[in-house]
Amino acid sequence: MIATMIARYLASIIIGYFLGAIPWGLILAKKMANVDVREWGSGKIGTTNVMRSAGKGIAILTLVLDLLKGAAAVALAGLVVGKSYVAIGPFGFGPVLAEVLAGLAAVAGHNWSIFLGFKGGSGVATFFGGWLALFPFVFLFGGEVLFLGAASTLFVSLGSIAGAVGTYAIIIPLTIFNKLPIEYLIYALAGSLIILYTHRGNIKRLISGKERKIGQKADKIHAQTHL
Repeated sequence: MIATMIARYLASIIIGYFLGAIPWGLILAKKMANVDVREWGSGKIGTTNVMRSAGKGIAILTLVLDLLKGAAAVALAGLVVGKSYVAIGPFGFGPVLAEVLAGLAAVAGHNWSIFLGFKGGSGVATFFGGWLALFPFVFLFGGEVLFLGAASTLFVSLGSIAGAVGTYAIIIPLTIFNKLPIEYLIYALAGSLIILYTHRGNIKRLISGKERKIGQKADKIHAQTHL
């Protein structure tokens, strides 16, 4: 039973990673606008850089597909593990933990895609996509914080950081008072830390006053040899 559960967990994590690793922003921008987003702006494959380098329409489609990567990873993990549950000492291993690990694997896949030489994006949309499948209320709350933060400051990066941290902040009381699974707290904390890490360059630019605002176009960066 334990061996079977471990195999299902590993399968969920691997599936989640490869779903997350699909570089939709790069694929769509190349197919629809003949633009390699890695050669523009931040060089990342997420919604913001796609918008600045390939346009709003492609960016919206990228956003939707990146959200779905996280949601699909969580949903498929639930199907793979099913209702199986194994207790080892004081620790219990069931479908919720598998869903959380698969969601985090999708975020890792997006940020460090095997298809792009372990480079990628910042993981924000994929992280929120995981919440869409795990607990939609947190998806809506964090998304609202992100939107309001970006709209009020005109910095998408600042809104993204606030939205990610906001999900962790709201999960703490929900876990204590509403008895949500502790696994959700793990997802919120790990995801927020990953997003803070991938935004470390943005944080430096925000402090120095060099961060691009919403509406500013991306600059072409030097040509690269891509895998």
